[in-house]
Amino acid sequence: MTDHPEPDAGRIVLDALGVVLSSLPADARIAIAFSGGLDSSVLLDAAVRTAGAARLVALHVHHGLSPNADQWLAHCEATAGACGVTFDARRVTLARDDAMGAMGVEAAAREARYRALDAMCEAHGVRSLWLAQHADDQAETVLLQLLRGAGLAGLAAMAPAREMTGAASRVRPLLHLLRAQLERYARAYHVHWVEDESNADTRYARNALRHDVLPALSAHFPGFRDALARTAAHAASAQRLLDDLARIDLHAAGHDDTGTLSHAALVALDDTRALNLLRYWMRALGLPAASTARLADALRQLREIAREGESHALRVDHAGRTLRCYRGRVSWEAPRAEAMPASTEDTVAGEGARRGPVSMNWRGEEVWRLPSWRGSYVFAPADASDPDAVPEDVLREGTLVARARGGGERLRDEAANLSRTLKNLFQARGVPAWERDVPLLYVGETLLFVPRIGVNRSAFGAQGGASRWRRIEWREDLLIA
Repeated sequence: MTDHPEPDAGRIVLDALGVVLSSLPADARIAIAFSGGLDSSVLLDAAVRTAGAARLVALHVHHGLSPNADQWLAHCEATAGACGVTFDARRVTLARDDAMGAMGVEAAAREARYRALDAMCEAHGVRSLWLAQHADDQAETVLLQLLRGAGLAGLAAMAPAREMTGAASRVRPLLHLLRAQLERYARAYHVHWVEDESNADTRYARNALRHDVLPALSAHFPGFRDALARTAAHAASAQRLLDDLARIDLHAAGHDDTGTLSHAALVALDDTRALNLLRYWMRALGLPAASTARLADALRQLREIAREGESHALRVDHAGRTLRCYRGRVSWEAPRAEAMPASTEDTVAGEGARRGPVSMNWRGEEVWRLPSWRGSYVFAPADASDPDAVPEDVLREGTLVARARGGGERLRDEAANLSRTLKNLFQARGVPAWERDVPLLYVGETLLFVPRIGVNRSAFGAQGGASRWRRIEWREDLLIA
């Protein structure tokens, strides 16, 4: 950076950053998403001039997609160092199914980049992440969304500022400036940057627009960038109203800490309003947006349930979750390893039933890993008052065996003082059919513990004099630390 009077070419950039900076606390630390390209290099240089290097941390994401990625990393680290700015970088790897699948390289790289930036912001205690997108980027985004048939949320494109749940806010100080204005700034202040060779590859949709379409639009519609920016603003305003309506419907549908919705309230809405609620609900749960076709199929199945009452037949998969309906509540369930077929509550001869019994002689282990069940039994030290605790002597007195349900197993219901089938106990406790494929724990031939039901206390009777007790828990791989 050179110190000289600020030319007119730089004033508009510095003023744009000054406006954003004035809204932050004086001691707030700021992260700059720094790729090393023109846009982020201008943003870093201007941020140093307006906020000071001590408040900044430059964050670089190494995707490994280009043979020049290591050189870009070295350039960014050296540039930040020359400016006196703290530097950090993360390497991310794009899974082949992401890069080559429906998501596409651009989208997969973008998602990985934001995950890495959020992680670095958290590590550095940063609550404001500045991104270098500008007006040309915004115009490209709106056009891409139009061509993809996106809804209002897509047409709203990039917001100048956006609060993120559990992550640093994303701020775009340059969003109203043209790339040409950033180029003039770079020339005036002798900013050096790297060129990503992939930016010239018109096989990527954004590059095709940038190189082949936008120049023609500029020739015939010189003000198209401002017009598209207004379209994005109008779409964002309309989307906020739809979100307000969705929040009203979400409250009416009895949304609570469990993250579930009332099935009856959801299907009582017309299609347009119900789909709006589904989209908002999924965003609230942190799920990525689903296609219109997938949401329409989900709503169709939910309406069929209302007519026919076959809630077990519902099956919609999205982003690693499954849409379920049980006892009038609709939820997005995390995947359960080799879950029981959901076609009937009474079927137990599914994937779990084909697993053979697994046994061990317990010698004080706290964790018994069961790979075929993708989970673990945990035997945690406890006291006798714990309802799921058993004396250690019981665990030692015979071989522990984990086996699948075979059908007809019974357990004593202490509250009702009678023996009941596991099916009845699961139903009484509101355990959905797809959560009942669990390994039953036996001591020898005696059923000792059933996940989601508890300990069979009649298996060991009164042993109040026992000195050591263990609480039995079943933890699936998704839950165990």
